[in-house]
Amino acid sequence: MENKFNITGAEAITLALIEEGVDTVFGYPGGNNLPVYDSFYTHEKEIRHVLVRHEQGAVHAAEGYASANRRVGVCMVTSGPGATNLLTGIADAQLDSVPIVCITGQVVKPQLGYDAFQETDVVGFSMPVTKWNYQITSASEIASVMAKAFYIARSGRPGPVLLDITKDAQTQIIEKFEYKKCTKIRSYHPKLKPSETSVNEAATLLNNAQRPLMIVGHGVLLSGCQDEVKELAEKLDMPVASTLLGLSSVENDNPLFAGMVGLHGNYAANMMTNRCDVLLAVGMRFSDRVIGNPEKYATQAAVIHIEIDPSEVGKIISPAVGIVSDAKSALQKILPLIRKSSHISWLNQMREFQAKENETVINENLSKLRMGKAVRVVSEKKSGSTAVVADVGQNQMASARYFSFQPGDSIITSGGLGTMGFALPASIGAAYTKKFQNVVCIMGDGGFQMTIEELGTIMQYKLPVKILLLNNNYLGMIRQLQDLYYNSHYYFGEMQNPDFVKIVEAYGIKAEKVDNLEALEPAVKRMMDYNGAYFLEVRVEKQENIYPVIPSGKAVDEMLLTPNN
Repeated sequence: MENKFNITGAEAITLALIEEGVDTVFGYPGGNNLPVYDSFYTHEKEIRHVLVRHEQGAVHAAEGYASANRRVGVCMVTSGPGATNLLTGIADAQLDSVPIVCITGQVVKPQLGYDAFQETDVVGFSMPVTKWNYQITSASEIASVMAKAFYIARSGRPGPVLLDITKDAQTQIIEKFEYKKCTKIRSYHPKLKPSETSVNEAATLLNNAQRPLMIVGHGVLLSGCQDEVKELAEKLDMPVASTLLGLSSVENDNPLFAGMVGLHGNYAANMMTNRCDVLLAVGMRFSDRVIGNPEKYATQAAVIHIEIDPSEVGKIISPAVGIVSDAKSALQKILPLIRKSSHISWLNQMREFQAKENETVINENLSKLRMGKAVRVVSEKKSGSTAVVADVGQNQMASARYFSFQPGDSIITSGGLGTMGFALPASIGAAYTKKFQNVVCIMGDGGFQMTIEELGTIMQYKLPVKILLLNNNYLGMIRQLQDLYYNSHYYFGEMQNPDFVKIVEAYGIKAEKVDNLEALEPAVKRMMDYNGAYFLEVRVEKQENIYPVIPSGKAVDEMLLTPNN
């Protein structure tokens, strides 16, 4: 950019955002970030500010924007409670590798450490849950620090960065401002290339495998290597399973797709994990929700782990081959070394497992007014690319298991932290990317009430978000756990809910309620065809449990398909 002379720190912040290609900021103004908001006033054609109703909504919206757009999301709040309200979303982004930059206002430098009004140690309390954080106390630091912040957020394993900027740094004058994007930091080396030895060892294992299985995680989507995943799977005739955050890497109707792994994953994907002879894990971290009992996880298999974060390789599961690299780079190196193979009997075994789950679980759920049925109907009635923004709980598992992801679709959800209330503000961020023809927010009645105020943001900005509320008047996952492990002591899980339709209509959003199976499909069609925001409450069975499930302490192949099996 051309140099700017005699500008305020606040103006420098705005210009830095513009230089980084930021077009949308989700935030909430306050006394200690108001100079930046005044600068936004003169740049409203270049930067769009979205006024959320709560600071937690700002950070989740930034996450939704980043996840949908594969770009850095940005949120901005004031000091004190504004900053502390970001913490949940920052931790969420850290665990799920979501690139966001959070900017907080702060009291003036001379007041730091004196318990001034709305002063908190933002850098201190955010340090464990950020990839990097920094407090700017002088306007002269703004250009270099902001460039560094965006580079760190989006490079290597992406993650959240927090910048705490004192109010006097925002009002100070910078005599000469110049901005250069950061491309290198001396002590930070995120661009790791796969070693030739590891690549050769992985290729040898894959070429000799009789029962190979690939599990794809969030890193596949972050690195954009969906094509390489499919090419490798087809070349090896290899089944592909997915973690929750890896869903949509491979379309659901691909004949090689085994389903989702993990606690409430698909029967075939989990059973094959403990029957394969080579397990290729791409861009995943072997979360406890994926592996069940670690001592019984894939002990028969040679594990190949491709992961960009070196701290994750060998942390939980010790691989035969560890490849520390961007997933796309690693697969591009492996592919030329792979021989064309066929594994007919192995794939037939997968289909037998899938048939068993269809017969005992899926067909039963699709015949009743249950969560899975509602999600499946949305999948069938949607037209065009769809972002499924799922909340946390039984509704999340139903979304993952029953939505049929096709090319162009994606799931956006809170995986590692499991943040109830995530979906509504995250759907706002996803809607602003305009990458998808549909943004469908799927929530339970518990999570909906945690961030229900963001209906005001949807109303104000006329965002065409489709909200599917799966209402069972329970904290459903809590009730299921009480059912399985606490002798059905349903204590403090049942909810007395308000009339959600009336509340939503008060926000000027079209709303209706369904309480019988016959009315479901027409109602979903009305929602998906509607030009604007729409709220559909589906009164699902009150005591529905999500199966299959891996019982606590059990191996992935010890799943229960039903309460009795």
